Amino acid sequence: MTKTTQYGIIGCGMMGQEHLRNIALLPSTNVAAIFEPDADMAAIAVGLAPQARLCDSLDELLAVEELDCLVIVSPNYCHMDQLEMIAMRRPLPVLVEKPLFTNPADVGRLKAFQESYPAPVWVAMEYRFMPPVAALREAVDAATGGIKMLSIREHRFPFLSKVGDWNRFNAKSGGTFVEKCCHFFDLMRLLTKSEPVRVMASAAQDVNHLAETYEGQPSDILDNGYVIVDFANGMRAMLELCMFAEGARYQEEITAVGPDGKIEALVPGPGRFWPAHLGSAPIPLVITSPRDPRGPQTREFPVDPTLLEAGDHNGSTFYQHEGFLALVRGERSRPAVSLEDGWKAVEMGLAAQKSALTGQAVSLQV
Repeated sequence: MTKTTQYGIIGCGMMGQEHLRNIALLPSTNVAAIFEPDADMAAIAVGLAPQARLCDSLDELLAVEELDCLVIVSPNYCHMDQLEMIAMRRPLPVLVEKPLFTNPADVGRLKAFQESYPAPVWVAMEYRFMPPVAALREAVDAATGGIKMLSIREHRFPFLSKVGDWNRFNAKSGGTFVEKCCHFFDLMRLLTKSEPVRVMASAAQDVNHLAETYEGQPSDILDNGYVIVDFANGMRAMLELCMFAEGARYQEEITAVGPDGKIEALVPGPGRFWPAHLGSAPIPLVITSPRDPRGPQTREFPVDPTLLEAGDHNGSTFYQHEGFLALVRGERSRPAVSLEDGWKAVEMGLAAQKSALTGQAVSLQV
């Protein structure tokens, strides 16, 4: 009989609650302890995991003896401090939400953590695990004959409100290209199988948050932009982000093109935002378009309704947790998304932020 795996959850805002709902769908799992300092969010979390002990501090949570693993879903700027505290107090297997860090000065801290932490750390990059994205990844080489151009378009809703409004400021979020887009930079590295050498960006805050101030400080996050990335193997990728386009049918459109053809993954946004008068939400698609014989071939990738109910990421949070649980139980040897992967995605995001600010391309070391 499988032993019940006991989780400690650090942070239970909107994304933390999605993690709670998905852990509840896994066999032989239990949330034993929760640390969430906001009273309203804590009340919701306890409603989702009534058996969990509500802790007043990270220190108190780490003292809960039965814990087998930890999930960090706190605000971005807290991740590095919390990882270091866990390393000192109780180095358990960790699933840590992206981004790993927000301040370029923290690279040294991350390297030191990476070199000394004795347990596995999985960085939460949910977009890798969306069924149409996983299908595109599996078929991309055969469909394209080798990627020459890769584009990722996200047309979506504005940033949602968060506790303390931390996602309205670059200093706490890392900036939009870090907070929102590290997912896409991770996918670029994954699909090109190469490292970025140059990042160029143009971006602005043109529509959202223009009139918002918090304690006298205006919001400074970007709401749209383009990023072009050159890779060491000669491949090129582009990101197009617009955060005032929630009327779109599909939220993410990923396209890879090579000498033999083209493949696309079309991913809808959260079903709860789909207008009810339009009927059922769109079904994710993968479209393969060979050059010879010409003609697109479309496959649907419907997601289990139970998984859609559990979160906003097309079932990917559940599939990610399946992998992390296997890692914790010793059924797999390494994380699917490593600390190195998490670090590189942030590095690309910070480079895009810098390029957008300065108007200059930013070179990265391979």
